[in-house]
Amino acid sequence: MTIAPSTAPAVPTAESAPEPAVRLSSVTKTYAGPGTDRPPVLENIDLTVPPGGFTCVIGASGCGKSTLLTLIAGLDEPTFGRIDVAGGHAALMFQDAALFPWLTAGRNVELALRLRGVRRAERRAEAERLLALVRLDGARDQPVHQLSGGMRQRVALARALAQQSKVLLMDEPFAALDAITRDVLHDELIRVWQETGCAVVFVTHNVREAVRLGRQVVLLSSRPGRIAGRWEVEIPQPRRIEDAGVAELAGRITEHLREEISRHART
Repeated sequence: MTIAPSTAPAVPTAESAPEPAVRLSSVTKTYAGPGTDRPPVLENIDLTVPPGGFTCVIGASGCGKSTLLTLIAGLDEPTFGRIDVAGGHAALMFQDAALFPWLTAGRNVELALRLRGVRRAERRAEAERLLALVRLDGARDQPVHQLSGGMRQRVALARALAQQSKVLLMDEPFAALDAITRDVLHDELIRVWQETGCAVVFVTHNVREAVRLGRQVVLLSSRPGRIAGRWEVEIPQPRRIEDAGVAELAGRITEHLREEISRHART
């Protein structure tokens, strides 16, 4: 084996550094009308998600987590600040699978492909490929109302991936599922994330879920929603929700979350 002589590491330049998948710069969102003193929902948010990154956002109910996803998805605009998303758009997946119950699993995915402009002749094969990616081989012709909750969420994930976005936004997609199904889908999500290379922004109330999945965990304070803490998760994948390292970091983050909830209760 030939060992090259050591050299000083190259310093990344503006030209060589990859553009973030998501970048929020001083983002504020308020719904207060003229003459009101309601605080902003979000205030002065600076957040960067690198290409292929996985960021989990946690916080108390009403802190603006879902509003943050809505802004990144382009379904609403910030009152102040700037949001940049790689490719110009992001796919959004909700807690409710929000599938069309009168369509089959394949037709639900094909609808997203049709809206993307994929030719009719290619849609069936692409829908089958995406369903296979989420381990639903052979489910193309099944009506979605006959599927279990976990299977419906897999169809919803396949439909989101059909949008071919570089960014996938997920708003508590596993909250309504039982613990075993949720754990299985954690594994599936990590596999799909690694295979597709898309960046993920995942909102959850569950701190252990955030540490189990994310490379970065961001804590939002209660209104106004500000970034109250950030943690880089250096535990290698695959992780288990019961792993000692996951439990230890989740415990530390939970203490910060409790402080935020207590602070908000006193104001």
